Amino acid sequence: MTLRVTQSMMQTQLLRNLNANVRRMSERENILSTGRKINKPSDDPVGITYALRYRGELSMNEQYQKNIDAAKSSVEHTDTILGQINDVILRAKELATRGLNGTNPQSALNAISSEIGKLYEQLVTFGNEQLNGKYIFNGQLTDKPPYTIDGAPGESTDTEKRSFQFAAGVTIPINVTGNEVFGSGTESDNLFRVLKELENAFSSGNQAAASNWMDQLNGRLEKFLQVRAEVGARANRIELMENRLSALNLNLESLSSKTEDADIAETIIKLKTDENVYQASLSAGAKMIQPTLVDYLR
Repeated sequence: MTLRVTQSMMQTQLLRNLNANVRRMSERENILSTGRKINKPSDDPVGITYALRYRGELSMNEQYQKNIDAAKSSVEHTDTILGQINDVILRAKELATRGLNGTNPQSALNAISSEIGKLYEQLVTFGNEQLNGKYIFNGQLTDKPPYTIDGAPGESTDTEKRSFQFAAGVTIPINVTGNEVFGSGTESDNLFRVLKELENAFSSGNQAAASNWMDQLNGRLEKFLQVRAEVGARANRIELMENRLSALNLNLESLSSKTEDADIAETIIKLKTDENVYQASLSAGAKMIQPTLVDYLR
């Protein structure tokens, strides 16, 4: 049985095809204007799953990068202050060595004692150092100054660490406590106590006591250098984590781009093809529906 194709069927098919061509052009134009080939979940249900995963990981890495920036600032500042404390210790050691050579009159010992007293005051200032309004040597009690001028030799700091997370399961402490740097208030080689006792020993001319406290100063210097080495190791580890995070971000951005971003050149070519097809379908349709009933009766 032969199927009779009517004018109405031809017009309906023409309109369906024209609408399909317009819809396809609209989708291409949307891709071109947004630069993304996935603009809604239905565009690529599998691709959108990966895209959301990449976006989540990039967002998390952005927070990790903020943690790294804050940690680097804190560790670098701490290392700077430790360097200045190291200078104070070395100067105190130099003065103590000079005072113990046995050839100094009491006036010279008094001058040495006075300078060591100034070093003690400077050391207390360093112990109360702040970064962004937070005391760096008082553990987690960053809102409280750990030392006073008169009581520093017997004062201890909070011993808790402040840690930042730089990746899943990777947490690094960023601070050192005053107890680690100067010694706790109960330790015989507490740096504040050592300087105070050296000051008193030289002012009274007590060479034996000064020699004993000089030994304590040497012992504290060894412990202090270990703390500086630990801070340096942390700085290196944070830098490695930053490099790793940068590489990971580049990889994730590349994967995200491959999943979501459109190939602009390819999209333009396809859009021009769709436009040509649309124009051709309009031209063919105009010729197909042009005949009227009079034309059929002729």
